Amino acid sequence: MAFNFTPYGGLEGLLLVEGSFFPDERGFFFESFRADEWAKAGLPPLLQDNLSRSKKGVVRGLHYQTPPQAIGKLVRCARGRIFDAVVDIRRKSPTYGQSAAIELDDAGNRMFWVPPGFAHGFCALSEDAVVSYKVTGYWSKEVDAGIRWNDPALGIRWPMPLSEALVTAKDAALPLLADAASPF
Repeated sequence: MAFNFTPYGGLEGLLLVEGSFFPDERGFFFESFRADEWAKAGLPPLLQDNLSRSKKGVVRGLHYQTPPQAIGKLVRCARGRIFDAVVDIRRKSPTYGQSAAIELDDAGNRMFWVPPGFAHGFCALSEDAVVSYKVTGYWSKEVDAGIRWNDPALGIRWPMPLSEALVTAKDAALPLLADAASPF
């Protein structure tokens, strides 16, 4: 079974990853990941799996890790539906500060590749959303960073009133992009 890797959102490095999906009267089957297909596409090895569960309206992000422990993420919505958003924080990129977003759900075999140099976050659109993401490195508190999810300069059109978002105090206190010292 092959995977398709399609550039996404006009930002270099972002990919929509789609694999075969086989539904029938019993349910469905699909391969969620193949290291050989991943390597054939020229992408870095994935080292860790993470899983989060969020109720409707929860916003997580926009997070990244700084070099030398920057990580890429392969994001999948395993249950429910999410609005997934990224911002290019690579200072030398022609698309620095630009954002892209995609809705992911559990109805097929679609994933979103977010390479290092992007801040990433999502909002749970369904009553219960489970997000699974494979990453290219290990989480480290020392290099954990982010930018504020609702920074108007980012142009992200979150799918709910901003006042209704459920956000941690940590994420609400993240700096605006203009005030963040991007290490990329």
